[in-house]
Amino acid sequence: MSDEVTSNRERVYRKRKRAEQELATRERITEAAVSLHQTLGPARTTVKAIAELAGVQRGTVYRHFADAATLFEACSTSYSTRHPPPDAAAWAAIAAPDARLRRALSELYAWYSEVEPMLSKVIRDIEELPPVMQQELAADFLAMGEVLLAGRPQRGRARTRVSAAIAHAIEFPTWHSLTRAHGVRDNEALRLMVAMVEAAGSS
Repeated sequence: MSDEVTSNRERVYRKRKRAEQELATRERITEAAVSLHQTLGPARTTVKAIAELAGVQRGTVYRHFADAATLFEACSTSYSTRHPPPDAAAWAAIAAPDARLRRALSELYAWYSEVEPMLSKVIRDIEELPPVMQQELAADFLAMGEVLLAGRPQRGRARTRVSAAIAHAIEFPTWHSLTRAHGVRDNEALRLMVAMVEAAGSS
């Protein structure tokens, strides 16, 4: 009886150890993919490169991630856990539209500065992302724009202009152009974009 109990415990231990090793391998593969996406971009990241960086065989990568969509999702989850984007729901609690916009741009631009190496590559290679992820990114920015447009008094063409100005202000390429290509500081970019939205509503 004692030998049987000992044998069962050993089997349970071995199973738990294998599960832990499998999880560790999956995490190494995920982090290797994250690193390569950030440095090379999704379009230039190969399974071979991921396997080499993770210290595994290509077959191991495929065993853990059957397709690109599954691997992209794991990368996105891992990266966003460490670099969470601003919470648009918190912006909605700010009643005054202009104050809401300033808060949103302040948080967005700070986040863009933090995640610039990754986001610049992802946007450059956007067509390489699984369609569902492209749709999710588009939906996220559409939702941000709707939160920032809410409560503004403009109607008709003026509202269309304000909506377009807000959409332009929150885009990563807008921030990148202003701050990286033209040397504008984040707080200056924020004021420029707030002024643009204001002008769009009064033209």
